[in-house]
Amino acid sequence: MDNEFKDFTATPTLTFDVAPETKEAPAPTASSELAEQAADPAFSENNLTPEELQMVNEFSQKIDLHNSQAILQYGVGTQKKMADFSEAALNNVRTKDLGEVGNMLSSLVIDLKSFDVTEQDKGFKGLFKKSSNKITSMKAKYDKAEVNVNNVCTALENHQVTLMKDIALLDKMYAVNLTYFKELSMYILAGKKKLQEVREGKLQEMIKKAQESNLPEDAQAARDLENMCNRFEKKLHDLELTRTISIQTAPQIRLVQGNDTLMVEKIQSTVVNTIPLWKSQMVLALGVEHSTQAAEAQRKVTDMTNELLKKNAEKLQMATVETAKESERGIVDIETLKATNESLINTLDEVMRIQSEGRQKRKEAEAEMVRLEGELKGKLLQLQG
Repeated sequence: MDNEFKDFTATPTLTFDVAPETKEAPAPTASSELAEQAADPAFSENNLTPEELQMVNEFSQKIDLHNSQAILQYGVGTQKKMADFSEAALNNVRTKDLGEVGNMLSSLVIDLKSFDVTEQDKGFKGLFKKSSNKITSMKAKYDKAEVNVNNVCTALENHQVTLMKDIALLDKMYAVNLTYFKELSMYILAGKKKLQEVREGKLQEMIKKAQESNLPEDAQAARDLENMCNRFEKKLHDLELTRTISIQTAPQIRLVQGNDTLMVEKIQSTVVNTIPLWKSQMVLALGVEHSTQAAEAQRKVTDMTNELLKKNAEKLQMATVETAKESERGIVDIETLKATNESLINTLDEVMRIQSEGRQKRKEAEAEMVRLEGELKGKLLQLQG
């Protein structure tokens, strides 16, 4: 950017050339004095150094109002330099584009917002797996965010260096602009001095001569000179408009310079304060997550231990009750004895009944056998008889 303004002079020069050659000159030391001159609309000879005043007086004597071409080109060289200066300023002094850093910051914000990993692994089996996966995920996100933070920091520092160079260059631009302001003012002073001299001297003589001679050529010559004076006056007014643009450019340069300074301070605050804070907060987030995971694991273990104790207590209670019940039972239940006794009594009753019936049947059989035997004996006796 320095090369863009290396051809602009810092010392005012007066010339009739359209585009005079420029040569490097030392910057004016009284820049504050020039600033005061720029703020003073009534620029006069009192604002000039003796050397500059001599330059104005000498240049004023060289102005030829009879030369229409000289009037047309009067001050055009400085106006062209002002145009070139404005073009260079337009190409080089602008609000710096921080779009790249803005995109990095947006990406970083997204990474930081997703830094809180939420996994929903349920059950005792997935407890330690969940903790391990979550910590690993958070470390990966931290590494990614750290890379983005470092990239943002590097980009911001590069922009800061560029802005600081621009601030220094804007000081040079400000001095160059004030030089052009003074140069235009010197053109205007020289022109007004010459215009006043011609109107009060040569023009009055020609008007008087035309009135005395009544010759048309004398009257035309007077009118031509008056027209040239009017054209030259308009040219000076045009230069005053250009000088006004130069006056307006000075605060614009300072405004851009102030914005760049504010941006440098903001970048410095971000690099020194904000970015280290980001890093410390991410480290703290990892530490908090470790503590949270440890507390969660301890809670799960405690809950599982309590649950196991409750279940074991219930099982122990059931087993103890059943054992006590079994231990209090006899080898044979009373109901079993009753049933067995009843069955035995019934069996004995049945046996006695059967025995009684057998005895009865045997008696009956015996009586029947006696009867049969008697019948048989009677038959046998009948046969013998």
